[in-house]
Amino acid sequence: MRYAMIMAGGAGTRLWPMSRKDKPKQLLRFIHPGPGATDGELPRSLLEIAAHRLEGLVPAERRFICAAEGYRGTIREDLPEFTDDRILGEPVGRDTVNAVGFGAAVLSRLDPDAVFAVLTADHIIEPLDVFRERMELGFCLVEADPRRLVTFSIKPTYPATGFGYVERGRPIRDPAAPGAENLAFRVERFVEKPDLHRAQAYVQSGLFGWNSGMFVWKASAFLDCLKRWKPESHAGMMEIHAAWGTPRARAVVERVYPALPKISVDFAVMEPASKAAAGGDTSVSVCTVLMDVHWLDVGSWPAYAQTLVPDGADNRAAGPGTSMIVQGSRNLVVSAAPGHLVALLGADDLVVVHTADATLIMPRAKAEELKTLHALVDDRLK
Repeated sequence: MRYAMIMAGGAGTRLWPMSRKDKPKQLLRFIHPGPGATDGELPRSLLEIAAHRLEGLVPAERRFICAAEGYRGTIREDLPEFTDDRILGEPVGRDTVNAVGFGAAVLSRLDPDAVFAVLTADHIIEPLDVFRERMELGFCLVEADPRRLVTFSIKPTYPATGFGYVERGRPIRDPAAPGAENLAFRVERFVEKPDLHRAQAYVQSGLFGWNSGMFVWKASAFLDCLKRWKPESHAGMMEIHAAWGTPRARAVVERVYPALPKISVDFAVMEPASKAAAGGDTSVSVCTVLMDVHWLDVGSWPAYAQTLVPDGADNRAAGPGTSMIVQGSRNLVVSAAPGHLVALLGADDLVVVHTADATLIMPRAKAEELKTLHALVDDRLK
């Protein structure tokens, strides 16, 4: 059967001071309704938006979230449709290969034939009908051939240097997956965050897409890949698999998880699998489905600004507080303190974020360096 798991474990340090350890970006209700929203519609969290994207893909009872155990209470409050047994709580974050492995271990225990989609919790993706069509194609590809590891590549709109890239190879023709020959391809290689010159060449070639971090595969097939290329993680997941559904499950997760090697699923599984397949190994097949959608990674303040409607000078503002921008352009002001006014005069290209206990002021161009400042902040404010 089909399942889906949302990975919601990011720290969101580049969205400080709103994103904090106890409530990171994916749990913040700060994505405002767009044009056409009904009156009174409230801001939503990125996790809520990600959960809504699953409508029509898999039944509600087969949807899971993998997140830090400490966020369980907030998730249950905000998304009560996710019962405790469908929230996979990580005692510590050990990067994406272990989050995916956790899901694969649990789902293969519940259903040896489980095929599951791995979704992200920090993106805005539109239009939803295209997203769902491409995910449906991914499911069909894996159901037709369980050896397939399917990733989704986003049609690039500019030469981004902050994303990984996927190079498409030969098209896939499979009668069990209608339309695949125009949208599904063998993966030639993965490239991690190229410099500007290479990114420009990739976009101009028309053969590369941004690596979305979303996947579809059979749970047991993923565990087989984990055993082959990351055996330390596989051994831990097999302990979790054996204990799941028993009274000792939580204790096993808390003992095993902190010792797992911290590495991304791309480095640990997808890259070695694609190289093996390219070398003639027929036990695994790495594919990509082209997803030509508007895809926004809300990982920084300038990215967040794109979710807001600009004024005539391309200034954007949000929050329950108020803002005033005079003789300035291309600024972002977020005032999270009700009754507090943030005013700018004669300033351009600034990011100003005010909360009850911290205020950030920085040039937009420094947004990617916010992690450096965050590392120096008092632990009480992180």
